Amino acid sequence: MAADRAIRTRPAARRRRTSFRLYGSLPALPYFAIAVAVFVLMFGAWWLAARVHLASSFFLPSPLQVWHRVVQLARDGTLWQDTKISFTRISIGWLISTAVGLPIGILIGTLRPFEAGFEPPIDFFRYMPAVAFVPLTIVWVGVGESQKYLIIFIGTFFQQALMVMDNVKRVPREYVDIGRTLGMRESSILLRIVIPASAPALWDTLRITIGWAWTWLVVAELVAANSGLGHRIMTAERFFETDTIFVGILTIGVLGLVMDQTMKFLGRRLFHWSEKPR
Repeated sequence: MAADRAIRTRPAARRRRTSFRLYGSLPALPYFAIAVAVFVLMFGAWWLAARVHLASSFFLPSPLQVWHRVVQLARDGTLWQDTKISFTRISIGWLISTAVGLPIGILIGTLRPFEAGFEPPIDFFRYMPAVAFVPLTIVWVGVGESQKYLIIFIGTFFQQALMVMDNVKRVPREYVDIGRTLGMRESSILLRIVIPASAPALWDTLRITIGWAWTWLVVAELVAANSGLGHRIMTAERFFETDTIFVGILTIGVLGLVMDQTMKFLGRRLFHWSEKPR
């Protein structure tokens, strides 16, 4: 009987030990519980800071005040309208950047002439702050939707293309050599070996760059927009409506978290073969 109990407790003890090893595993339920606990602690610290008046309630509203403002903005449709507009802008702008950055990054990472022709200028432009282009984009394309897409493109494309380049460069050369040994053409090796082998890393790159796109969208909406979450934050700042500012910030955070976790979920389903056993 004692031996049976010892056998049953060994897997649990082993799981506890491996959870704190470098690159160790963690079951889904404890993972979710830890994530929820951290959010609870964050909001608890916020509530406590507001409760003890760490700052004036005028500048640091309580979670309850912010929640009441969320309900108010949701009821009159303002929150849903701003969220819809910002989500549409981020989706279109990021898709434009991806449609250009993905093929260029793949070509730079696999063909030396493309690397020589594109990497130096991309390196040059990526160090220029995208926010400095805001007044220029207004002059070039006006203050319409095209300006928002252009800012997202400038802020996302250059980093995205270089990350894609690194993704395809990390494909083991042995895979390419095997394709050549089998008599495959270079284009076939690219499409049937290099891209599938780098697909999980490419997906992670796209997931990460969505976060950058959100940053640049808010920058564009803060300066030249009459709608969207960024515009709502800017308007609230002018009238010292800090609870509305918190609503805008938290809404962007929730949208970003949902998009990120959705991408991670889809990545695990699409590229399950690349997942290591947990």
